[in-house]
Amino acid sequence: MIGLSTYAYFWRGSELVPEPLTLDDMLRDTAAQGLGLFQICDHAPLVDYTDEQLAALRGLADELGLTLELGTRGTRPAVLRTWLRLAVALRASLVRTMWTEGDDRPDAVETDRRLREVLPEYEEAGVTLALETYEQVGSTELVAVVRHLRSPRLGIVLDPANTVAALEHPADVTARCLPFVVNWHVKDFAFSRKDGWVGFALTSTPLGEGLLDYDGVKAALEARDGGATTVNQVVEHWLPWQGDPETTTRLEAGWTTTTIDHLRRKNND
Repeated sequence: MIGLSTYAYFWRGSELVPEPLTLDDMLRDTAAQGLGLFQICDHAPLVDYTDEQLAALRGLADELGLTLELGTRGTRPAVLRTWLRLAVALRASLVRTMWTEGDDRPDAVETDRRLREVLPEYEEAGVTLALETYEQVGSTELVAVVRHLRSPRLGIVLDPANTVAALEHPADVTARCLPFVVNWHVKDFAFSRKDGWVGFALTSTPLGEGLLDYDGVKAALEARDGGATTVNQVVEHWLPWQGDPETTTRLEAGWTTTTIDHLRRKNND
């Protein structure tokens, strides 16, 4: 299934724009584009939603025909239990998280211990906990922890663009993580020279215009799954601020439309 993340609305939902989109607005826009999945990722206000607000959000998703997924950061058991509660309330089958959170950077032994503590609760609830690939933790170490825990409700969110900053090649990361991938953040990327030609910037592009080997990742997942993969593809962006709200939000919306169109063509081949 193709879907959007809150990161596809990074600027349109920002307080830097005159009329930022609300979470409800993002759900409505996702449905208006004919998609059936929305991932609420790193949206801190969700933690403070009352039971009534959560029920209203789930009701809106039902009305729009949307499947929900969630995303947080860190592996502290208290955090993961909070997001499991939210997932159950919103009938979200997946919670994406990241190994580290700010200054909390546990080693592999501590991460293993934390996950082992909460995974039985995720298993009982039927919710998958998925660790995302990114530059602060090598994919080899990430895979080792997931493999060691051997839980049917622990997997990996594949985002090959994130790992480039640690000099991990996207194809290597994909191959290494492949047995455990349960979600895919689709984000094309490219390098560009900074002003004055001193250094580079790594940012995203509309899908098909950057360095992401989308076809290669898709083929690997399909080969693993014996045909059409069931892994959800969630659109994200790394769009730099364009100098003013109107230009930035217009470009973000355009990137999203272009990427969705590209994904539809690729998945109907």
